[in-house]
Amino acid sequence: MSDQALAPGKRLAEIRQQLGLSQRRVAELSGLTHSAISTIEQDKVSPAISTLQKLLRVYGLSLSEFFAESDKPDQPRVVIEQQDLIEIGSQGVSMKLVHNGNPERQLAMMFETYQPGTTTGERIKHQGEEIGTVLEGEVVLTISGQSYHLTAGQSYAINTGIPHSFSNTSAGICRIISAHTPTTF
Repeated sequence: MSDQALAPGKRLAEIRQQLGLSQRRVAELSGLTHSAISTIEQDKVSPAISTLQKLLRVYGLSLSEFFAESDKPDQPRVVIEQQDLIEIGSQGVSMKLVHNGNPERQLAMMFETYQPGTTTGERIKHQGEEIGTVLEGEVVLTISGQSYHLTAGQSYAINTGIPHSFSNTSAGICRIISAHTPTTF
């Protein structure tokens, strides 16, 4: 493991080059513009999760695989420090993934923080199931066309194969702890 992990854009460029793909070809395959890919690879902008997912689909990687590969220790860690959590959120929604570097782990856990007025955006959908507990504040979970207003102390359990979204419509911060399987996101 190197002392300095590659910045996300540089890492994306490295993966693209290892696969022998041009930026133009990746643009065609991902539906992004060539200039967007260039800007991301130069680390001039940090991509939104939806943009990163489009690129990773082309490269055959999940979000967790991408972030795990960027800082892979020789042995999985037992203790993960707060500063080592992997940020996969964007636009006022912080999603910090707890990852010990084990590519064979069976469970993933996240600390989620929703600023007032933020949302996961369009409905997200991924294989598996998720459980979570609202630690602070309140959030609206929308799944199968039905909305559930959750407050601190309440938990949820959902099939993540059904499109769903989380929105903080309150004036305060919302914090959630969640776990999901499989570990890909």
